[in-house]
Amino acid sequence: MSKKTTRRTFLKRTFGFILTMFGLSSGGYLYANKIEPSLLDIEEIKMTHPLIPKSFDGVKIVQFSDTHLGFQYTLEQLNSLVNKISMLEPDLICFTGDLMDEPNKFTDINKLVPILKKLHAPMGKFCIFGNHDHGGYGSDLYRNIMEAAEFTVLLNQAAPIKQKDGSRIYVLGIDDAMLGKPDLPQALKDVPNHHFNLLLSHAPDLADQALRYPVHWQISGHSHGGQVKIPFYGALITPPFGQKYPEGLYRVGNENELTLYVNRGIGTTRLPFRFLAKPELTVYTMKSKEA
Repeated sequence: MSKKTTRRTFLKRTFGFILTMFGLSSGGYLYANKIEPSLLDIEEIKMTHPLIPKSFDGVKIVQFSDTHLGFQYTLEQLNSLVNKISMLEPDLICFTGDLMDEPNKFTDINKLVPILKKLHAPMGKFCIFGNHDHGGYGSDLYRNIMEAAEFTVLLNQAAPIKQKDGSRIYVLGIDDAMLGKPDLPQALKDVPNHHFNLLLSHAPDLADQALRYPVHWQISGHSHGGQVKIPFYGALITPPFGQKYPEGLYRVGNENELTLYVNRGIGTTRLPFRFLAKPELTVYTMKSKEA
């Protein structure tokens, strides 16, 4: 038996024991295994900053993350998610990593690309690498899929988002912290001063490093909001680089220099459960504000 199988078996047994301890037993197991993973929260967040140009007021960004296709999450579910994203009429779409759970074992690539390609956003579709996108020799596979689906892959890079009046913001994307080589100075190399910079980082805890650079907002995934949370205790498991900031909105720094939002993701990994950590789409509406 592999170490991965042994670990998953241990975690399942541990989770079942905890449910029993809290009096949830089989009903709780069914809810966490079948019901909550199929639910979807749409969180609406106002993205404000003095450097956001007035011309960007009302611009809508939709973030999705951590689909982990192949581990309980199916192409049919992804297709439904894509339809829901399309109904939100986003101006810009950001995917913050972990598309497939094990890229080298996913066999329906030819069906995956057309689904992702259905997503449309007039200001662009952007994505970054998560740890699972690198895992299983998946780096090139992930890049090829996302580029074929007309996403711009940001690997320690920045992309300008322009309006007709010449005003602009920048979307930055850095590599994964666990299996990649994140390089924020490289991503900022060609970004001029005094522009609003939105950072996509799969790992939320890199916000503490981003704080040293001209980054104004960071959006992340990775942690799944803990995926399984126990009442009065909190998350059962949080991954490396997703432990300090596991979910939701944070003001990072002594003077709130950086705003971080951590999306709970869509799929599951390691454990086929979600409990008190519903899947999430995040909708950001941009708004300039006076300093």
